[in-house]
Amino acid sequence: MSTHVVMWSGGITSWAAARRIADTHGTDGLVLLFADTKAEDPDLYRWNRDASADIGVELTVVSDGRTPTQVNADEKWLGNSRIAPCSKLLKQRPCRRWLQEHTNPATTTVHVGIDWTEMHRIAAIERAYQPWTASAPLCEPPYVDKRGWMDEARRRGLTPPRMYDLGYPHNNCGGVCVRAGQAQWALTLRQFPDRYAKAEQAEEEFRGEHGDVAHLTEIRGGIKHPLPLAVLRRRIEDRDHAQPRIDFDDWGGCGCLPTETELEGATP
Repeated sequence: MSTHVVMWSGGITSWAAARRIADTHGTDGLVLLFADTKAEDPDLYRWNRDASADIGVELTVVSDGRTPTQVNADEKWLGNSRIAPCSKLLKQRPCRRWLQEHTNPATTTVHVGIDWTEMHRIAAIERAYQPWTASAPLCEPPYVDKRGWMDEARRRGLTPPRMYDLGYPHNNCGGVCVRAGQAQWALTLRQFPDRYAKAEQAEEEFRGEHGDVAHLTEIRGGIKHPLPLAVLRRRIEDRDHAQPRIDFDDWGGCGCLPTETELEGATP
């Protein structure tokens, strides 16, 4: 029997990918594999329960046991949009270990929840998951965007994760994903000031030990510089400027699937 493993992130598209696989292949041999970072929005777990029940398959949960903040400290590297150790150590590595221990690559397909707007990532993902076959069901027609999938979820009696309604493009790490851009951090300061404050404090403690580094960067004079969360917050709170000096188009890339930079470290 063939095994189909859906990499379940807690986002709308991982449910949509699982829905397509279940509708096409049935639920025998279907696995919904969720890597828990221990730093998710509480509503993600509610969505996980409801959405997996809609598929008819209980989640298989793996966890390193640490949070992204703990990984930053242990690895002495502050995660950012280019390199995020938490993505590798909390998601990719536990999932790959589970695949090694529980599946046969010859009869297993790994399905990821990227959609047709991210087709440029397929080649890197296929290489990263070797020797397993990797598939992106939502990159095949009919093409549906996230809004369409949320409408479909509602038609099926599901309430999508609240993070989307709050303005987030992803349901990752409770709005404090290290890959997030300036606009997303600004949104978190508004929606979850306590989470922002906690992330800011952790970043300041890291900077005190390791120097001038930050989750964010900005270009000044044609040169890239670290942009600490404390500085971003002060700019947003600065009432003397009608337009805060932040990039509201910088949402970052909060996906936790392998990137080209991370391919070298894809093996356990």
